Amino acid sequence: MLKPKQRVPDLTVKTVGGPEWTLSGQSPENFTFLFFYRGYHCPICRKYLGSIDRKFDDLSSMGIYAVAISSDSEERATRSKDEWKVQHLPIGYGLSIDQARHWGLYISRAIKADEPEIFSEPGLFIVRPNLELYAASLQTMPFTRPSIEELIGGFSYIIQNDYPGRGEA
Repeated sequence: MLKPKQRVPDLTVKTVGGPEWTLSGQSPENFTFLFFYRGYHCPICRKYLGSIDRKFDDLSSMGIYAVAISSDSEERATRSKDEWKVQHLPIGYGLSIDQARHWGLYISRAIKADEPEIFSEPGLFIVRPNLELYAASLQTMPFTRPSIEELIGGFSYIIQNDYPGRGEA
């Protein structure tokens, strides 16, 4: 289990229409915000990625670099970016199930025809520039994600008050 104040595993994924993305290659002022999403088949992910995309500039101005990652294929990830009209948020794809498990993500099997045979459930991780985990939120299903507005409010408080990561004990 990943714990706050401990180093997270490095991660490299390909991105839709862009270069390979590596966590250790990021240099945000404050945090990297990784959102692991279920994939193209998930309408709740569509809405959530859209909300992050609309707040991408706000996050950037706070010194926070955001990325969304799934185990989808390049074709499915491209469909997500295009059909969901994601303009700013980088979309990473090809996350292996082993990588997802290493990050502590819950794994599900398909229950509908349009779902991949196996995929990870949502999770978000807030990582400091030194790759130390600041905070995480994991879900076992598509529901119960913190809103981007709530996250931005939290980020603002954290940055202004130098609030430490919690949950490491």
